[in-house]
Amino acid sequence: MTKILIVEDEPDMRRGLEDNLQYEGYTTVSTANGTEGLRLARQEPFDLIILDLMLPGMDGLDLCRQLKREGNTTPIIMLTAKGSESDRVLGLEVGADDYITKPFSLRELLARVKALLRRVSGASSHLSEYQFNGFYINFDRYEATKEGEPFELSPREFEMLRLLAEHRGEIVSREMFLEEVWGYDSFPSTRTVDNHIAKLRQKIEEDPEHPKYIVTVHRMGYKFVP
Repeated sequence: MTKILIVEDEPDMRRGLEDNLQYEGYTTVSTANGTEGLRLARQEPFDLIILDLMLPGMDGLDLCRQLKREGNTTPIIMLTAKGSESDRVLGLEVGADDYITKPFSLRELLARVKALLRRVSGASSHLSEYQFNGFYINFDRYEATKEGEPFELSPREFEMLRLLAEHRGEIVSREMFLEEVWGYDSFPSTRTVDNHIAKLRQKIEEDPEHPKYIVTVHRMGYKFVP
């Protein structure tokens, strides 16, 4: 499971980040102190660090600089109340991978977290084809068959099914569908995802009212169980 270290000294901000990241399925470890953040980052592997600039003990710039000197390659998103271009440039120069200025929307931060994790892990290489229960899906050619007979899906349905298949057995949130299928800068209502899932179920489920392949996970999203 993806583990994220949060180094943020504002209690409300830290709790908000923890709650929202955990809701998205991430494991979080947090601290309010820069020196403690450095110790934690050295002690165990993390997939991502969310790092405030102004911290007691050791500020975010020094913490980031020290980790990079030691060869730590964990991607870092830096948070700060400072908005000047020089501050942003300095944060990136010492090794931060992304930079977001307070106040920010949690939705934007979550999108950046997902985009950075995907970029670092190389998850941008998509699944090309997949088979389950008599279905054969070629995602690159947008071709599908059921028991050897041509089977029609819309381009968006192909991409939704691809995302589900890539994360089979895992929860795929509505926000993840919006980011991956509709695009980073395109945020329609999450209800749009539910409507498209309903149409996809009509095509691949034997009983769409009681789906067994695309399962709803209450308040979280959907899980593909082939």
